[in-house]
Amino acid sequence: MKNKVKVALTTLGCKLNFSETSTISRKFLENGYEVVEFQNFAEIYVINTCSVTQNADKQFKLLVSKVMKINKAAYVVAIGCYAQLNPNELGSVPGVDLVLGSKEKFKILDYINDITKNSFSEIHSCEINESDFYVPSFSIGDRTRSFLKVQDGCDYKCSYCTIPLARGISRSGKLSSIIESAKKIADSDVKEIVLTGVNIGDYGKGEFGDKKHDSTFLELIENLDKINGIDRFRISSIEPNLLSNEIINFVANSDKFVPHFHIPLQSGSDNVLRFMRRRYNTSLYSQRIGYIKSLIPNACIGADVIVGFPGEDEKKFMETFKFIQNLEISYLHVFSYSERKNTRASRLENSVDKNIRSKRSKILRTLSLKMRRDFYTKQLGNFHNVLFESENKKGFIYGFTENYVRVKTNWSFKLANTITKRRLSRIDDDGHVIIEPVQNLVTV
Repeated sequence: MKNKVKVALTTLGCKLNFSETSTISRKFLENGYEVVEFQNFAEIYVINTCSVTQNADKQFKLLVSKVMKINKAAYVVAIGCYAQLNPNELGSVPGVDLVLGSKEKFKILDYINDITKNSFSEIHSCEINESDFYVPSFSIGDRTRSFLKVQDGCDYKCSYCTIPLARGISRSGKLSSIIESAKKIADSDVKEIVLTGVNIGDYGKGEFGDKKHDSTFLELIENLDKINGIDRFRISSIEPNLLSNEIINFVANSDKFVPHFHIPLQSGSDNVLRFMRRRYNTSLYSQRIGYIKSLIPNACIGADVIVGFPGEDEKKFMETFKFIQNLEISYLHVFSYSERKNTRASRLENSVDKNIRSKRSKILRTLSLKMRRDFYTKQLGNFHNVLFESENKKGFIYGFTENYVRVKTNWSFKLANTITKRRLSRIDDDGHVIIEPVQNLVTV
């Protein structure tokens, strides 16, 4: 019997990338390939790239280098956002054989005929205006939670962002298609679905430039809420100007949509927000946070922040620091501004020194640790429903409450991939919340 060709895939970047990598992985399986872990020996390695920061670029080169050490004859394929933005740059990395852009990545099997190591890279990258179609994607069998893509691309023109250049216009899956994917996930014994996309609050725009909103994001979550077999739905990052009171009201009254919001802020200075070309100001942002907390006091709220944007002097940075400090936010994802080619921000004056960017990043990361601990402390003594993961990590099992508190307890196979009501006891030295022993569990 002929041995199957081994394929290993990995993802850089966001949950959306992960959902697409998982979908492409299933295509390989359906066509007779054997999918293995990325650190294992394989004949083909696929790297789904990210374009958001320079760090993602460095990670790609490191991964290729590691692959070459595992199998110097391996056929290496680069797909994803960076493959669309800078295909020639990726193709010049030693060891890379094939680069596929935004349109081509879902047809990867059509491009893999001869996997003999190339002396030069083969590049297939479409014009970005050709990326106007929607490909359903979701992860399954990879983690306790499933990432379900509901939307792709973006029509916003934020001055620092390359995503519209890498993924094209905003478009969505039809409501019926999303529901069908969610039902497939439900059949796989997954307990939680995370809705993902580039700009999910913009859900409803059609393919091929059809900007008619056939369904709204609110209608989408109302319909998903009715699906049997899924215990929890989680909304990933959603723009503050698209997070309406109606959506917040729905989550507050839903038994399935969890009290967790991730709302990009980027800056607490209205002046900086204008130069970023964001579609809201700090007043609207604080209103959103206040409304959520008035309805759902235990809601977890995360925010993205960019430090060191051109023109962000010390005064404007302190505006951001104080603004965040006075909000009921639970944690931050902090990014140092990274110059990206072909963006408006890259042409702005008053660049911030990289050492200052690094210093400001550390300040906000420290603030984030304090805010997360304060949030966790408020949850102690209360019962929460914990979705446990399936991995034994040095004698412990980890999980998340519905409001995104990271918890751990002693390993028990009985807990793996279950939702269990547990009392949150204390916070350990690593910042995880310890819960009561297994014998006190109540499974829901």
